[in-house]
Amino acid sequence: APGTMSGSGPEAPQPNEAAEVRLQEAEQDWAAAKAFYDNLVSKKPRPPKPQNAITVAVSSRALFDLVEERRIYQEQGVEKYVEYQQNNENVPLKPGPAFYFVKALEHVNARLLELYPDDEERFDIVLMTNNHAQVGVRLINSINHYGLTIERFCMTGGQSPIGYLTAYLTNLYLSADSEKVQEAIEAGIASATMFTANKDVSYSDTQLRVAFDGDAVIFSDESEQIVKEQGLDRFFEHEQLNENKPLAQGPLKGFLEDLGKIQKKFYAKNERLNCPIRTYLVTARSAASSGARVLKTLRSWGLEIDEALFLAGAPKGPILVKIRPHIFFDDQMFHIEGAQKLGTIAAHVPYGVAQKYHKSS
Repeated sequence: APGTMSGSGPEAPQPNEAAEVRLQEAEQDWAAAKAFYDNLVSKKPRPPKPQNAITVAVSSRALFDLVEERRIYQEQGVEKYVEYQQNNENVPLKPGPAFYFVKALEHVNARLLELYPDDEERFDIVLMTNNHAQVGVRLINSINHYGLTIERFCMTGGQSPIGYLTAYLTNLYLSADSEKVQEAIEAGIASATMFTANKDVSYSDTQLRVAFDGDAVIFSDESEQIVKEQGLDRFFEHEQLNENKPLAQGPLKGFLEDLGKIQKKFYAKNERLNCPIRTYLVTARSAASSGARVLKTLRSWGLEIDEALFLAGAPKGPILVKIRPHIFFDDQMFHIEGAQKLGTIAAHVPYGVAQKYHKSS
């Protein structure tokens, strides 16, 4: 009868109850999927539950070099692009800017599985691309060619991936498309636009190295606003007055926290000296005038950073050459460009006051 489906009666679940029911149903789905998977004989580790994993979503143009393919798409249209990809599906794509970062994440996973074979708290790489499914075979062939472990694909066929990023509980999204990255940042997802280094350098294959700028990346842009609006002297004064007041968090704070959690798993097994993750703070701040607030903020969050480099306005590129990070996050395009020139793979975080001055291209 009409009205029996209207959810207005006393039997209608309250919003909190409805969320609880959905959660229980999701847990049952996972239990069923796990039981099915466990019955299959495989040496491959099963992908972790998104609730337990540190999910890193990477676009196809960040993972692979698709410059030529992009040109065909822009000049000849989507049909010719898809046809080209299908005709070349057995030709492996060359590495893109996020490739070595992904390889390093997978090395960390391999070490974690040796120490914690049943633990699901590890990195899960998701290929999040607005490519059409017909291009999937070339992407799969390229991933297998390099021996990458990317089991989850999301091919949105031209649609925005933001809804899927949320559904996948994404901890970090890397893309070559600055508009999508901006959209993700606005949706509260840690995100950055990848830029290829202008020189080939070698990267550590035994240790993941991640370098972060401070303001508007790990921390909020509160202090950077003062620099831009009131100048450097007022900024130094402000930071010293507020030395014991922790800075608010920025968009990449959560990812630094995730790296710290994984590091502690190695420390717990007496592997501190052999830890496959190293983190760096590379900031234009000067230590004496404005460094204490940064270090005290990290301490108040319970976060350790392995190396803190206060450059007092000096260029970051030469220091990054020494570190050779797999990825360097910064909110200012001139730092990104300086790092690129000297061979560092840089990722632009479009957050905070600096975006008024430097728009990513």
